[in-house]
Amino acid sequence: MKTNSDKYNLRQVILDFPDQFEEGFKLAKNLKISKDFNSVCISGMGGSSLPADIVKAYVKNLREKDARNNKNFFIYKNRGYKLPLEAYENCLNIFSSYSGNTEETLSSFNEALKNNLPSLGLSHGGKLIEACQKNNIPYIIIPKISQPRYALGYFFSILLQLFFNGGLIQNPSQKILESIKQLKNVTADLELKGETLAKKLKNTTPIIHTTARMKSVGRVWKIKINENAKTPCFFNYYSELNHNEMLGYTLPQAKFYLVTLRDKKDNPRIAQRMDITSTLLKKQNSEVEIIDIPDNKNFFLKTFSSLALADWTSYYLALNYDQDPTPVAMVENFKKLLAKN
Repeated sequence: MKTNSDKYNLRQVILDFPDQFEEGFKLAKNLKISKDFNSVCISGMGGSSLPADIVKAYVKNLREKDARNNKNFFIYKNRGYKLPLEAYENCLNIFSSYSGNTEETLSSFNEALKNNLPSLGLSHGGKLIEACQKNNIPYIIIPKISQPRYALGYFFSILLQLFFNGGLIQNPSQKILESIKQLKNVTADLELKGETLAKKLKNTTPIIHTTARMKSVGRVWKIKINENAKTPCFFNYYSELNHNEMLGYTLPQAKFYLVTLRDKKDNPRIAQRMDITSTLLKKQNSEVEIIDIPDNKNFFLKTFSSLALADWTSYYLALNYDQDPTPVAMVENFKKLLAKN
């Protein structure tokens, strides 16, 4: 089903998304990585930065389950023009830009070149790949996709494979690939739920609340709603929001719809906080809905099942606003204006 608003058939992109993981593992399988690093810095912006958040959460979960067989290393994220100090200390610098032309990422890449820092590029093409080729920097070309935010599966599996190649984690591919069929089924099954939630979100400002453990998922929900539905959306996490943001709903200046993603595996006090907060905010005339993240020991499925619901919700919210969910016209216009200065 391709609607008039969905000119680039994003619906099919969402359904096909689980296929990216196997291809990503293959792309990175033979790229050699030194086993001397004790940290990784991932530089990227927008959709190309999303994998860093998800990968960091996934690696943390691996460490919690099996610390002996997964090395204790740090993952730093750089969303800016300049590398953090940690990028200079026995660190592998990975530069992630789907277009290959993101100016913040290119600026950080040039800094790494100037200082002879160990580097690697991930891109579909553009200036980043050209610079890698010119300077003999290893790189991986990401397959073509409609928008960078929908290359998350490629980036995610490539990064995990690189970490394994460098001896930082156990081989992650087998367990993840065993879960792909289930993820495809879940993705298809969640479409109606996402469509229903989108109807509730229409004409409101969505707010996404998660646990601290799942805050990377909350960030992706926010970005998908921003970019697909072209509408404001914000996120925060428990229990931090109980100490500040919650008070802002005393005098709300807009109509908010709060979507709380509850993870039953988290601290039981967090669930209690969510219930109490929901009761209080409903009294302030805010709409609140608690959605349980799948109670699954498989952290990969737990994460990407929730993100599938984010995809469908943001997709149908875009259609409800008669918006094509794929293009990001304002971002492209901004880049053109910036290039003139």
